[in-house]
Amino acid sequence: MPTQDRPLSPHLQVYRPQLTSVLSITHRMTGVALAAGTLLLVYWLVAAAAGEAAFETARAVIGSFIGRLFLFGWSFALFYHLCNGIRHLLWDMGYGLELPVLYRSGWVMLAAAVALTLASWIAGYAAMGSL
Repeated sequence: MPTQDRPLSPHLQVYRPQLTSVLSITHRMTGVALAAGTLLLVYWLVAAAAGEAAFETARAVIGSFIGRLFLFGWSFALFYHLCNGIRHLLWDMGYGLELPVLYRSGWVMLAAAVALTLASWIAGYAAMGSL
């Protein structure tokens, strides 16, 4: 069998996804989502500086269903990345590296990210009087 037909490393088709690998890949994806969300923030700031008409257009875009859906995803990415970053800092200090603790902290981190996202949106709507 020629060497060019062999895979260079294990592929996703060989291994079943595990919580640790899924959380690691999602951490990278949320980092990309945060960068994309930053572009939306820059658009909003530039529109605010450009005048009232541009700002109202930006408000309409961001306030639309798609805009709010994007903001919800961006806020989840923010909290996910934050919680997983704290988890990584604990690992850097040597805590939580045992396999059962890795899985438990992964589920706790995921639950915390969801809870923080929902809490921030509920608080935001309550502050605006939209509940």
